Amino acid sequence: MEVTLTINDKKINVDIAQDEALLATLRNLGYYSVRCGCETTNCGLCTVWLDGKTILSCAYPTFRAVGHSITTLEGLADEAAYLGECLASEGADQCGYCTTGMMMSAMALKREKEHPTDEDIKAFLKGNLCRCTGYESQLRGIRKYLRGDEV
Repeated sequence: MEVTLTINDKKINVDIAQDEALLATLRNLGYYSVRCGCETTNCGLCTVWLDGKTILSCAYPTFRAVGHSITTLEGLADEAAYLGECLASEGADQCGYCTTGMMMSAMALKREKEHPTDEDIKAFLKGNLCRCTGYESQLRGIRKYLRGDEV
């Protein structure tokens, strides 16, 4: 099935299976920031934005994304680089596998809440599984990013 997707502000024609998950489509197109950890919506590694809102791409059929704007971490490279520096400065980059999903959630939070609290951060990160840390380093790094601190 041929569809046209808008990914990071670029229109892309792609042939997909009718039941293909957006995660698979994005990975097949080379968007490797979108990762697979569980395929059951329990880890958050596959987080992308659909029209500016976070979704789990492992459970979202690609055909439903037609006519919508998809954003991956590759489309937010400059902002992601700064957020990555904030996270690394706080020791939140141990294995890094969960980082891309957390970054997509943190950047969405910055756009949705003017002065987010720790409770807001935790709510936006809910569903982002990290097996290496106790999440405190991520919280510190995200706080730094949200404040716009020097790294």
